[in-house]
Amino acid sequence: MLSLGAFAFAAPGMLALLLVLPVIYWLLRLIPPLPRLVRFPAIRLLIGLEPSEQTPMKMPWWLLLLRLLLATALILAVARPLLNPQTELPGKGPLLLVVDDGWSSAPGWTTRIAHAERLIQRAERAGRLVALVGTAPAPLDAPAVRKGALRPDEMRTILRAFRPKPWPTDRAVAANEIDQLRLDPSAYVVWLSDGLDDDGSAKLTERLQKFDGLQVVLPDASSTPLLLMPPAAEGRDLKVTALRPIADGPRKTAIQASDDQGRVVARIELDFAASATKGEGVLPAPPELRNRMSRLDIEAQGGAGSAVLLDERNRRRPVAILGERASATGQPLLQEVYFLERALDPYVSLTIGDRETVLTRSTAVLLIPDGASPSATDRDEIAKWIERGGIAVRFAGPNLAAGGDTLVPTPLRLGDRALGGVMSWGQPSALAEFPTNSPFLGIPVPKDVRIQQQVLAEPTPDLADKTWARLADGTPLVTAEKRGQGYLVLIHTTANTGWSNMALSGLFVDMLQRLVTLSRGVAGDGINKALKPWRTLDGFGRLGAPPSGAQMLPADAEQTFKPRPPTPPGFYGDENAQVAFNIGGHVATPKPLVLPGSVATDRLSEGGETDLARWCLLAAAILLLLDLLLSLWLRGLMPRAVRIGRAAPAALLLGFAAFATAPDTHAQPQRAAAPAPDKPGPAPLSEEQALKGSLDVRLAYIVTGDKDVDDISKAGLEGLSEILRNRTSVEPGDPVGLDLEKDEPRLYPLIYWPITSTQPNLTPRASAALDRYLRTGGILFVDTRDQQMSFDRPVGGNPDLKRLLSGIETPPLIVMPHDHVLTKSFYLLSDMPGRWVGGKLWIESGGGRVNDGVTTLIIGANDYAGAWATDQRGRGLNPVTPGGETQREMSFRVGVNLVMHALTGNYKDDQVHIQDIMQRLRR
Repeated sequence: MLSLGAFAFAAPGMLALLLVLPVIYWLLRLIPPLPRLVRFPAIRLLIGLEPSEQTPMKMPWWLLLLRLLLATALILAVARPLLNPQTELPGKGPLLLVVDDGWSSAPGWTTRIAHAERLIQRAERAGRLVALVGTAPAPLDAPAVRKGALRPDEMRTILRAFRPKPWPTDRAVAANEIDQLRLDPSAYVVWLSDGLDDDGSAKLTERLQKFDGLQVVLPDASSTPLLLMPPAAEGRDLKVTALRPIADGPRKTAIQASDDQGRVVARIELDFAASATKGEGVLPAPPELRNRMSRLDIEAQGGAGSAVLLDERNRRRPVAILGERASATGQPLLQEVYFLERALDPYVSLTIGDRETVLTRSTAVLLIPDGASPSATDRDEIAKWIERGGIAVRFAGPNLAAGGDTLVPTPLRLGDRALGGVMSWGQPSALAEFPTNSPFLGIPVPKDVRIQQQVLAEPTPDLADKTWARLADGTPLVTAEKRGQGYLVLIHTTANTGWSNMALSGLFVDMLQRLVTLSRGVAGDGINKALKPWRTLDGFGRLGAPPSGAQMLPADAEQTFKPRPPTPPGFYGDENAQVAFNIGGHVATPKPLVLPGSVATDRLSEGGETDLARWCLLAAAILLLLDLLLSLWLRGLMPRAVRIGRAAPAALLLGFAAFATAPDTHAQPQRAAAPAPDKPGPAPLSEEQALKGSLDVRLAYIVTGDKDVDDISKAGLEGLSEILRNRTSVEPGDPVGLDLEKDEPRLYPLIYWPITSTQPNLTPRASAALDRYLRTGGILFVDTRDQQMSFDRPVGGNPDLKRLLSGIETPPLIVMPHDHVLTKSFYLLSDMPGRWVGGKLWIESGGGRVNDGVTTLIIGANDYAGAWATDQRGRGLNPVTPGGETQREMSFRVGVNLVMHALTGNYKDDQVHIQDIMQRLRR
């Protein structure tokens, strides 16, 4: 490699071809251009003329220079010029790439892979083989790939299919895999680390140090992985916690909650103190909102570690207590309702009342203390409610011990068992461990809980199956029976301190919470038995179908189980009831990677050398095309095209000038001569603006005055224009920002208008310009960017939208039908997502006023420019939720359909000639 400071050549030997340039120059000077073809039909004028001696004309100097530049560009391309070249890899052996691909590698994954590709490119220049080893176990359904040292082109293909895994790394296993590869000890190793420590880090480091060289590449601060923990109840809200491996200064991140449709329903900012590795925040979660949440995510990070799935245990279920609210004047510490209310109120949506009050509501669990002994009619209604899926929890007491109550899961003996009574024990009894069929399995049993009195169950053959809790002497404390779709549960002691001290313990709260989650089958059908995988997360945190070969989640997964290939994180169960199995809480607390002092380290960055060969080839192609056009022009084969090319700009300018000054056919005659004061005339059309808008198809956006919003609008339309150039025959120019006070909007087929709360009202001139634009066939795409377009009147429901459109004659709007031409103008679409999903798209009703029924006004709410906005490398500038890059692709397709609809109208919806076409096809 020949290095010239910040510039180098990977194949400097090819520069010797520059010595051939003088030969090319001599040949080009020697060979004249082809004679020009001149059409001259008057042959008779040549009669009698003596032919003069003709000598070949020399090539023009500018054409000679053009062809020499073309040859130079080709020579430079094969010499592979490099900008900011990197030094050659140390050593002479193969290159070994060790890549951390566990859950913590998802942030900055693209940068990590780009860094690995640059290393492979450097190995390819040196003619060295490349080996690749991942430190996370491979998925069960991973395709088989070749192992060992391979050619760089083969390894590049394998690397591009590499993906992060939704489970931790196992570096000890990776060290053993490296031993099995039997690589040359002279290999040079680059370890692309995630920056986290694990149990096998020391073993892997020791193994890698046995090679000739080792470099560890650590992530930068922006790619440091964060681990999101499952939320904890904080009263009526949720307490959210995130962990980071090292306290590297203050850091701020955002946590968003979304529902099962991917719509964001809540969002909070979470701050890390400069010296803290834990960030905490409280997410406001009223019952209606909390019950809609299905997952939490760390914004702008991605990955399975930054996502927490929520199941019924995280929701506030509607629970009712049969009876009256505890009274402060009647010794509340002795009232059963008081203890039940204090145990459940922070975690559920609680209602207290009589049977008619609580059963007419959407109640999931009904608690029946002994003091509220239901009547025979009430028992019949409660039994029917249980059959329909309700959970009724009864508590024992003197009323139930008296007998005659049939609403119990198992027959009871008359009377009760108490200290000093007929059926008594010598001292209060403790609780035994919960049986395996109990929803309480896994709850620790306090040693100080004592039961002094209880009602006894009659011995029956199925009593053991119905028993969910026992005393130390084996007598049942909690029995239950499944009736229809619900459960009837009996706790054989009181809900207060009359018969036991259980109501004063945390065990009482834990047991009631398990019974509440049982209302959707999570506890009874999920926590205490193995569950099959239903939906699982991939390494980027996307929820999808489980991999083939995934195993059942064991019953004790909440305690010690870790995510691994057979049991990835996700939802386990079925479509009716699921248990969330997350990475947070099941992996070790993230800690920074500790390396020996002798190991060289580097930081992961997006910078690096740039291969300029493709740009040289592009320059050569452009020069070749220009040479072809000039050769045709010199031979006289393009006179007509030249004349048309010269006349086209003048014709377009004349046409637009006539269009701009023509009277409005919809206006009254007197208004054509002099515009009304409330509808000012259009701003003068400059020559530069006319050329800019007429010679190229351009997308436009309305300048709002908010720099951030305007920058996103420009970047979004630039990204959409690039997609149009790559996928369609449309070749749009750079997008244009419109100031309606100065610019003429009718030069542009589609105008994007983001709505902001700070945007001032339109002036009469701006309103008149937009109104003329709509009445003469333009399409205005209004984006409220608030994801709230679900109401019946879009303009009236958004105050900013109503305010900004107040001066424009707005047509009646309807929700876009599913078969509208916008869904099939280029792509076949069933949804219209942007950066968000869920917002409706509103169009003009009645088929439109002009343009053969094409709608002139479209209103959306999903922040489409935010999804279209990309950087110079084509990467999205803003996160797209919930679908990520797949949703961004769908939003680009929505944009393509909008532009094709603006340019081609409703031809995809035209069925006039379908019969003739089908008849010709049959022939």
